[in-house]
Amino acid sequence: MDTEFTITLEQIKDYKFTVNFDKETMQHLTMDEPPPIGTDQGPNSARLLASAVGHCLSASLLFCLQKSRIPMKHVSTTVHTTLGRNEAGRWRVHNISVNVRADPLKEEDRERMGRCLEMFEDFCIVTESVRKGIDVKVAVET
Repeated sequence: MDTEFTITLEQIKDYKFTVNFDKETMQHLTMDEPPPIGTDQGPNSARLLASAVGHCLSASLLFCLQKSRIPMKHVSTTVHTTLGRNEAGRWRVHNISVNVRADPLKEEDRERMGRCLEMFEDFCIVTESVRKGIDVKVAVET
């Protein structure tokens, strides 16, 4: 696992940006804001944050299940995110609710999933970082 990485964002037009990842094997991503300020031509930051939380939890659970030799028929995740204004009237992510559906290949494996269900959240880098707060340093060059 990479312990550091750098990505770049380049403005295309208005609020539309291309995200360039640090690995050639990764596709670029277009981000945009919803109307009235953007044109909805890509996910915005809140949607990517919700996606990151959902993906991290799904991958963490799947990793534990695979290590426990519990094959899955299918794993799907729904992430419901609520936005609202804070005391200063600024938009913020108020909460993220995640529902992971994990269907084992064999019905008798459901009981064996207990240990993974108890511990997988603790191994999710993104979710636990968001829950605890992340130190963000900002510099603007002019």
